[in-house]
Amino acid sequence: MKIRVYDEVSGHAELTVQEMAALSPRLVSLEERVPGVQGQAFELKAWYAAWQNQQQHRAEGEPARMTVEAVDEFQASIPWKELGEAVFLFEQNGEPLGKGFPIRLYVPNGSSECLNVKSVVQIRFQYTDDSSQEATYGFKNQVTLDELKFRK
Repeated sequence: MKIRVYDEVSGHAELTVQEMAALSPRLVSLEERVPGVQGQAFELKAWYAAWQNQQQHRAEGEPARMTVEAVDEFQASIPWKELGEAVFLFEQNGEPLGKGFPIRLYVPNGSSECLNVKSVVQIRFQYTDDSSQEATYGFKNQVTLDELKFRK
């Protein structure tokens, strides 16, 4: 399974978990950041910097926010300043994740435990921040026009 990465400046990519982990300059034991939770993780900001270095069009500054979407359409949109300790868990006991596959975001010291998103399949980096400076999260609500029509 590939994770879709979108960046307002640099474009997009589809990467496997192995490609993402290999690109990261620093892998960490998750227990260093989240006591009691074991597994191998890569630092979000270090990974992002390495990924940016490979892009033809690079952003001049850091993103304002990152939004992740899970396979079940749960989303979290998080201000960049809140992601200093964030990591993506990608394996436990040397194996791909059983729970939270393909990768799981952990945001230690984040404003809510709901920012720890399992089964992440899409990552989006945004540089303009038209929303509030707070993190938001919840399920995507997509309703078609036909579903909105009142039926008697």
